[in-house]
Amino acid sequence: MTDDVLIVGAGPTGLTLAIELARRGAGVRIVDAAPAPHRESRGKGLQPRTLEVLEDVGGTERVLATGTTRLPFRKYFDGAHVNDTDPFADALPTPDAPYERGVLIGQWQVEEILRERLAEFGVGVQLGTEVAEFEQDTDGVTAVLADGERIRAGYLVGCDGGRSRVRKVMGVRFEGTTEEAQSMVVGDVEAEGIGRDVWHQWFTSDGGGLALCPMPGTDSFQLQASPELDADGEPLPPSLESFQRIFDRYARVPGVTLTNPTWLSIWRVNVRMVDRMRVGRVLLAGDAAHVHPIAGGLGMNTGIQDAYNLGWKLALAATGQAGPGLLDTYEEERLPVAAWTLGVSSDLYAQVLERVKEPGTGIEVAAPPPMGTGYPWSSLARPADGPVGSVGDPVVLRPGDRAPDAPCLDASGHPVRLFQVYADPRFTLLGFGAEVADAVGKLAAEHDGLLQGFTVDGVDGGASGAVADLHDHEGHARRAYGVTDPALVLVRPDNHVALFTRDPAEVTAYLARIVTFTPKE
Repeated sequence: MTDDVLIVGAGPTGLTLAIELARRGAGVRIVDAAPAPHRESRGKGLQPRTLEVLEDVGGTERVLATGTTRLPFRKYFDGAHVNDTDPFADALPTPDAPYERGVLIGQWQVEEILRERLAEFGVGVQLGTEVAEFEQDTDGVTAVLADGERIRAGYLVGCDGGRSRVRKVMGVRFEGTTEEAQSMVVGDVEAEGIGRDVWHQWFTSDGGGLALCPMPGTDSFQLQASPELDADGEPLPPSLESFQRIFDRYARVPGVTLTNPTWLSIWRVNVRMVDRMRVGRVLLAGDAAHVHPIAGGLGMNTGIQDAYNLGWKLALAATGQAGPGLLDTYEEERLPVAAWTLGVSSDLYAQVLERVKEPGTGIEVAAPPPMGTGYPWSSLARPADGPVGSVGDPVVLRPGDRAPDAPCLDASGHPVRLFQVYADPRFTLLGFGAEVADAVGKLAAEHDGLLQGFTVDGVDGGASGAVADLHDHEGHARRAYGVTDPALVLVRPDNHVALFTRDPAEVTAYLARIVTFTPKE
């Protein structure tokens, strides 16, 4: 038996990719070398764009029920309380961006939610399964497990972390640096007597620091701290005893005993990325392709967004609905994002190191810029022949950009958001105005397996009297997409704008190019 895709690694990246493939009808097998799921907080934050991705995947509601969006930072310096701050206190959702702040949630909880979602498609993770070697040919990939079993698949994706075995077998370069001198200890512990309503951050005038972050839905705190060093200046192996000594030294809160360590680790500054994300039928995603400094929480978020970009393309290629050239756009779009993310997260880490030396400042001011703004450079970002209509100030929405959300009413008058409409795994065509309504229906019928279509009327209900699929009753959709005249807006399965046009033939040509895709020269 041959699977369409074999995914190696069942962290957030691999699980998101498996869901994206399964909901599009691709045969997927996902394996992981670990004998059982871990329960470690690890990467503990999901950013607003990732929440949008997980809404489409089918996990955001459970994420919001498990995690928390509001946790103030409490800063101490040399044992004295300095301030409490919430840098997102005034942030509010907008019609085009429903998630105004990220969510604090343990990585193991994210993985549990994604495993449950994947199981809804009848797919489970094959644990205790290590891929030792693989080879590919023109028709597929043969993976050899550590126990000698052979698995045949059309494609293989390595989502197996920073020490990726898949990447090493591929022979792809993993360029960058590891700063041995910059390290911290991290872990999950309980700490009775410490309040769980704030994220505690203790810093001292000698440059050391300790943070205790209460993890929602648990009795644990994630501890991050400067490590203890041996006589040669090397970090000592983490232990509950060393965590206690570090806490006593920096927090200076008597009578608090750390207990029940469920995760103890040491982390070094690692900034690396691959020079390629695809070699033939083998691809890389997440930490297997790029590793980041811890600041900004970009690692898990970037990996989930890698999977979201790759999922629909790989499903079409693996099931024979598109040419393999479509997969070239994965590397074309995501490799620059990885490079940008490495630069941002490295800068953030440097800012954090500087800011903790000064009383009265907190690490929370080093927030990352928005992620997931789009791929305007991509081969898939076909520019419009001319402006669709007036465009909102100050940003001009371009092909390749993230598709905004907007509240509308459906044909029955019930509230519906564009993000809910986009949750279908196909391309989505929005037809603004009665003049293009017939074209929307015709195009959707002609490309049924690839495209869904919706007519959109205006604030006044439109002049034709026909009932539209969506009613832009407050004008938010038109404003978000910069539309004043009749227009067709094509949105990709990963919720990025593909095309602005008035000509139905351009939509047909774009979709035909997807089916027989050849990369940009």
